[in-house]
Amino acid sequence: MTTHLWFDPTLCLIGGEWRPAVSGQTLPLVDPSDGSEICHIARGAAADIDAAVQAARAALDGEWGQMPAFERGRLLTRLGQLVLDKVDELAAIEATDVGKPLTQARADAVALARYCEFYGGAADKIHGQTIPYLDGYTVYALREPHGVTGHIVPWNYPMQIIGRSLGAALAMGNAAVLKPAEEACLTALAFADLAVQAGLPAGALNVVPGIGAEAGAALSAHPGIHHISFTGSVATGALVQQAAGKNVVPVTLELGGKSPQLVFDDADLDAALPFLVNAGIQNAGQTCSASSRILVQRGVYETVKSRMAEAYGALSVGPARDDLRVGPLISNRQKEIVTGFLKKGADLNVAGQGVIVDNAPETGAYVRPTLFADVPADHTLAREEIFGPVQVLIPFDTEEEAVRIANSTDYGLVASIWSRDGARQMRLAKQLQAGQVFINNYGAGGGVELPFGGVGKSGHGREKGFEALYGFSQLKTVAAYHG
Repeated sequence: MTTHLWFDPTLCLIGGEWRPAVSGQTLPLVDPSDGSEICHIARGAAADIDAAVQAARAALDGEWGQMPAFERGRLLTRLGQLVLDKVDELAAIEATDVGKPLTQARADAVALARYCEFYGGAADKIHGQTIPYLDGYTVYALREPHGVTGHIVPWNYPMQIIGRSLGAALAMGNAAVLKPAEEACLTALAFADLAVQAGLPAGALNVVPGIGAEAGAALSAHPGIHHISFTGSVATGALVQQAAGKNVVPVTLELGGKSPQLVFDDADLDAALPFLVNAGIQNAGQTCSASSRILVQRGVYETVKSRMAEAYGALSVGPARDDLRVGPLISNRQKEIVTGFLKKGADLNVAGQGVIVDNAPETGAYVRPTLFADVPADHTLAREEIFGPVQVLIPFDTEEEAVRIANSTDYGLVASIWSRDGARQMRLAKQLQAGQVFINNYGAGGGVELPFGGVGKSGHGREKGFEALYGFSQLKTVAAYHG
């Protein structure tokens, strides 16, 4: 796919200026649809991160730190409009960089604009509070920015995660340093360029591409960072938290998931089936909140299995430019990981599989979407995050058994309940260990306004909605004695 870049991808944005990495080194970016080289990006490292942190500090001490909240909101709203003006170009860049079908990439670009709009409108609406206290005192609490925030985003949804993380941080008045994933950082650089065009003061947003073990590690451990937002794997999240902990810095972690959908005998299957399938294969299953476990009550189990198997058989996988429902995985390395999981399911019943189209290049990172049926709840494929287009069907008999199975993994990001029984809906919504629970839907259309995050090894802290603004602020209590 031919992609027009209106910016130089070999540069970092630091202090409002585009500059090469201090080392002068670059990294190749590969198109997962065919394995070809797209371009090179800067290989930022500790020196570049340090310069970015210093630039962010200077912005806080200067124009950005003195800017009224409503002015920050205007800048973010303007940035959102610039994103909308470039939706088609951003979608083409993301599709090439990530291998995401064009329709899905375009939806991500629109979501990025929506985050800018939402947080632009919310910037001047975070109020403090007055606290009744002793006679002679007036006590109030203020919400203030942390200062310099670090943002490490993954390769699966660069635009959406940039929007929900940076939007909230900038709206609260923090100055940000962003380290995008080395596998997919072009839309991060595009967003940075649009931020400059929108008029963000120099240093308010800084972007340093590079390898996680170099630039990411330097950002996590930098003593000038006051808060870190990380989305990615459990293992890397633990390292980020350990590094930040040495500086006693708070961390928001959005990690993995093994999210279940619970389908009961009284469910509206016609309504449920599209959600059951799509929640597992969207973005080729490379989604933290993907629903990779489908728990089905025995009364409708065979019907659900048959209909999902039919849906899987109709799935076609191909290059991003073909705009099919499923594109390639991010890399051949990820393909090896997912293929390894598929081999672990050799003892299971394959109920349905999609096909890879004939024109898909052999050098692309393609795997066939696969649905396993009759899977024991303790099987590896039912407990570990696969991060590919793979789902397992697990039968259950009772409500209690469904809850026990749903809560039996280390994760707790998202869950869904399919039932017409209102009392059951309320009972299970309380019992399921997850940061988000959906009733007769899955994902609620993205929901920029809805707090998002997990429990257990799915992480802690919340992004999206007003809750994210609270997370990117700190509370100061002022007690004035006036007699």
